[in-house]
Amino acid sequence: MTPHNSGTTRLTSWAFAGAFAGALALATGIAGPAAAAPESKDPIKLTIHDWTGQYVTTTIMGDVLKSMGYNVEYVQADYIAQFAGLESGDLHVAMEMWETTGKDAMEASLATGKTVDLGETGMNAIEEWWYPLYMKEKCPGLPDWEALNKCAEAFATPETAPKGRYLGGPVTWGGFDDERAEALGLNFEVVHAGTDAALFAEIESAYQRKAPVLAWVYTPHWAPIKFEGEWVEFPRYTAECYNDPSWGSNKDMAYDCGKPRGWIKKVGWKGGEDKWPGAYKAIRNFKIDNQTMGELITKIDLDGGKLEDVVGQWMKDNEAVWSKWTQ
Repeated sequence: MTPHNSGTTRLTSWAFAGAFAGALALATGIAGPAAAAPESKDPIKLTIHDWTGQYVTTTIMGDVLKSMGYNVEYVQADYIAQFAGLESGDLHVAMEMWETTGKDAMEASLATGKTVDLGETGMNAIEEWWYPLYMKEKCPGLPDWEALNKCAEAFATPETAPKGRYLGGPVTWGGFDDERAEALGLNFEVVHAGTDAALFAEIESAYQRKAPVLAWVYTPHWAPIKFEGEWVEFPRYTAECYNDPSWGSNKDMAYDCGKPRGWIKKVGWKGGEDKWPGAYKAIRNFKIDNQTMGELITKIDLDGGKLEDVVGQWMKDNEAVWSKWTQ
């Protein structure tokens, strides 16, 4: 992902990531609708990152393309740095670019004319500082961000005291949290979790003990469903906040606002539209909602289901849904 303030990646288990390539080599046994012969036998390279939901969307799309007769290859790629590969044609399709953290990189890539916006996935993204509801007893001014400095010590750890601690995601996720804390003058130290698994394990541990925690939580994900909590309400994001230091309460620094909220899109190598027009049409047609994605992530992350089994069952149960993408 290029500089750490540009991207977003996450996965519940690195062991899961390691097993991914082998698991996806297995046939799902899904018989797809009749379709014209693929325009090219060359593999369509779908990028995979390291968060569960992206594995799910990419595997679903890969299985749909396989049912249409296309060859599919999964390539581990960095969330932001992947754009170099998408622009050169070494990579072909990324199934999840989040407006919350990937918008600038995606727009810059589209401006080259070498990539193409393949439309929204149907999911709506939120990624922000989050706390359990029980923390409002110690910080009653929440969710207003200005309450944070009044109760910073309530969120402190021995390592950060007297500063509060904000547990961010891995640095490769980006999101400008270090810059945000500085620009807003927050008496907090941003500590980055090493992996998605470590982040949510610590959140869950704190929640079960009713211990202080302020952390990066995103949706679609199981955490906002399982845990009662709220996102901090920062000044609302605008493009000027990120690009014009004179905007907002801090006239000398950018990022004195919250993260953007909105779409999760698909993006691809522009040349692929001519090489595999049928596949690109199906990818454009892909749609799934937050509730469905949250349920699928829960089956994998919390219930211990295997990726290929969970996706395979969804494919069997929802052929009427995904078969329309291929038409």
